[in-house]
Amino acid sequence: MKRRADRAHVVAGAAAAESTRSLVVWDPLVRILHWSLAVAVAFGWATTFWLGGWHRAVGWTALAIVVVRVVWGFIGPRRARFASFVRGPSATTRYARHVLAGDEPRHVGHNPLGGWMIVALLVVVVALAFTGWLYGTERFWGDETVELVHLGLAWAIVALVAGHVAGVVAVALRHRENLVAAMFDGRKRAPRDDDID
Repeated sequence: MKRRADRAHVVAGAAAAESTRSLVVWDPLVRILHWSLAVAVAFGWATTFWLGGWHRAVGWTALAIVVVRVVWGFIGPRRARFASFVRGPSATTRYARHVLAGDEPRHVGHNPLGGWMIVALLVVVVALAFTGWLYGTERFWGDETVELVHLGLAWAIVALVAGHVAGVVAVALRHRENLVAAMFDGRKRAPRDDDID
């Protein structure tokens, strides 16, 4: 009886050790750029209503962050590269079907929907910076169409950020993983049998 209890204790200990094993998934630059862009987007909204003189500087800062992230997406470590997490339409649709069925696999890095959310956020920030710059030129100063497009993009980024946060919460609950902490320290649970690395 004692031998069985000891064996059960060893097995339970091994399972606990397995569940606490972690690895670095996101490198420091990815994490710094992620939080810097989040702050820049928040300040972009804030400077629309208050401290308006800073709005343009915040926009240029956000654009610079995106440029660095795009470059890093081609030359950075494996999980920072777009090729590791931006999937084609069929793979993304298949993953979305699994999400709706509640049986999607855990991805160690970004999942296909998360990958496309990153692309969408980066594209909208670039479009915001472009329309903001355009609005400040002599030719388009006060142009109502450019102003409306800029405002529409600003609301689009709010919707994307809300979708991003909802996705993070859903994945965190589904796979029992603190993704916010992972974006601070870069570490996630090591892959298990059914996980996609």
